[in-house]
Amino acid sequence: MLRIHKAPMLAGALLILFFPWIARQLPTISHYPDLMVFAGIYTLITLGLSLLMGYAGQISLGHAAFFGIGAYVSGVLSTQFDCNPWLGMLLGAAVAAMVAVIVGAPSLKLRGHYLAMATLAFGIIVNIVFREEARWTGGPDGMIGIPGLSLFGLALDSAEKYYYLVWGIVAAVFLFSVNLIQSPAGRALRAIHASEAAAAAMGIPIARYKVIVFAYSAVLGSLAGSLYAHYMNFINPATFDLFFSIKLVIMIALGGMHSIWGALVGAIIVAFLSLEWLHYFEEFEVVVYGAILLLVTIFMPEGLVGAPAKLMARMRR
Repeated sequence: MLRIHKAPMLAGALLILFFPWIARQLPTISHYPDLMVFAGIYTLITLGLSLLMGYAGQISLGHAAFFGIGAYVSGVLSTQFDCNPWLGMLLGAAVAAMVAVIVGAPSLKLRGHYLAMATLAFGIIVNIVFREEARWTGGPDGMIGIPGLSLFGLALDSAEKYYYLVWGIVAAVFLFSVNLIQSPAGRALRAIHASEAAAAAMGIPIARYKVIVFAYSAVLGSLAGSLYAHYMNFINPATFDLFFSIKLVIMIALGGMHSIWGALVGAIIVAFLSLEWLHYFEEFEVVVYGAILLLVTIFMPEGLVGAPAKLMARMRR
């Protein structure tokens, strides 16, 4: 069972709280709060994806679609219908949940690579819609003029202000997800992952739980997309393509697919890799990600979070 240890949680909370101040004191990392905004946005997606893939055992290669749905629904409503951005975010999450139920009900009956192909096709179709519906989405050129967010009259017009908003939401979602994993629903998801036949024999409604966790992960993806759109003030379909879906899988595989902590660690590392550390590789960035995924799969199947425990076990032996 996943347990929350108070000391690491307190240390992590303090680090997140004071990180912008620390970055201001060190000129070489003064721009890191901006990178941490993206890391927090990615973490929202990977938290849902970790529950879906790591705990429920359902493969998804199309989660960039839900990220895009949240971004475009919120962007279109706020720019073309003068809708309040916060309301647009809620409506985007509702649309993502509805789409997840419609798509998930039939596709989650599949298993293995068949399910992977179904979610892959879904992601590609949604990305084509983003490109072709230029009247609403701006087409391949993207959508500009998306307004920023404000909270209680305070404009979130700097990276530091947005940083606290994003990581505040991440903290709330993380705690909710931890409690969900520890609940009877979480135990049911792990039972489904271990053996669907055994779970069905114990009376667990497998189809219902699969759709619920798929919709939950879609809502988190949509919320992340809305936060991304209102932070960047610009979106285009290239952001929500197949490669981003694969990058999300790399995040949870690198951190540890069977650990919600892994979703957090993997998202932060890959965010810094893609936005800061791999620029020198240019078009070979894809090769680097492929190498990372291969090495992690072979040598660290439990991810970075599980590596210390595995190392300690080997040392004891």
